Amino acid sequence: MNRKRFISSLVTAGAALSTPGVWASALKSSYSKTYHKIPPYLKTGDTIGIISPSGYMSLTAIIPSVQLIQSWGFKVEIGDNTGKKDFIYGGTDEERVADLQQMLDNPNIKAVMCARGGYGLVRIIDRLDFRKFKKNPKWIIGFSDITALHCHINRNFGIATLHSKMCNSFPNDWAKADDMQIATIQSIRQALMGENIDYSSPAVAQNRQGTAEAILTGGNLSLITTLSGTPSDLDTDGKILFVEDTHEYLYNIDRMFWNLKQTGKLSHLAGLIIGGFQLTPDIESEEFGHTIYDIVTEKVKDYDYPVCFDFPVGHQKNNFALKCGVQHVLEVSTDGSTLKAV
Repeated sequence: MNRKRFISSLVTAGAALSTPGVWASALKSSYSKTYHKIPPYLKTGDTIGIISPSGYMSLTAIIPSVQLIQSWGFKVEIGDNTGKKDFIYGGTDEERVADLQQMLDNPNIKAVMCARGGYGLVRIIDRLDFRKFKKNPKWIIGFSDITALHCHINRNFGIATLHSKMCNSFPNDWAKADDMQIATIQSIRQALMGENIDYSSPAVAQNRQGTAEAILTGGNLSLITTLSGTPSDLDTDGKILFVEDTHEYLYNIDRMFWNLKQTGKLSHLAGLIIGGFQLTPDIESEEFGHTIYDIVTEKVKDYDYPVCFDFPVGHQKNNFALKCGVQHVLEVSTDGSTLKAV
């Protein structure tokens, strides 16, 4: 398939309002001496690359996301190996490395969106060369298995990334999308163009009140604990940490939170955000007996930072874009919680 012809054949709608691309100043956390570099925000005419570094997704299934991204005023370049399949993977390890490496190195690509999560990045993360990416950072977009990239980049290079929905979450027919789909997908465009990020969630009885201003970091709980002790291990000291997960038993969630506690990742936080947890039901007669609220509350009882539950991030429809490595203010009160990028 001629990919340039494939892309040019897609219908392009009107361009969204542009925001000038600028280098944002690295921001200092009130709680940490860590600095992060923020990639240039996108402007109309910039190119977003699409790749499948984890699970398989067909080229046909990618089309709705391509069309919508083009309607925002961006160009799209699909990786050479995207659409290939190697069992559950979006191509062999070698093919996925080649696509991701090309996108990291290409100075004309201003952001890289992963087609979907699944599994596969931990197999290739140590084979990537980030030298050109460090000199010319760009936004890396995705969540779930893409947490491995967020952690690795934030830990080793101090560069901001975008935790958000991916191509497989874009509606097939935008005209039939509901309000939540529209809001969460539009949050990707807003984040990429440097627009204000300001989210809220309702009050939860188990929330712990307080205010924190710090760099935001986090992602999928399973990936974060899997990466413990590796070169991609997430640094949480002085940060606002957010976590989410799906298809896990409660006992396994408990085990992973013990991992966070025992590895010190909960000890020096500025704040903690608990996103969506889509749980696997307990086996009958082997009920765990504790809720996600119980599990977290037990692990953080020795600390005094604010804790927010049921935040709109995770494997769910209300999964809003979050900028990892960017300064945020978290406020948890009796009225609910807010998270704002500053």
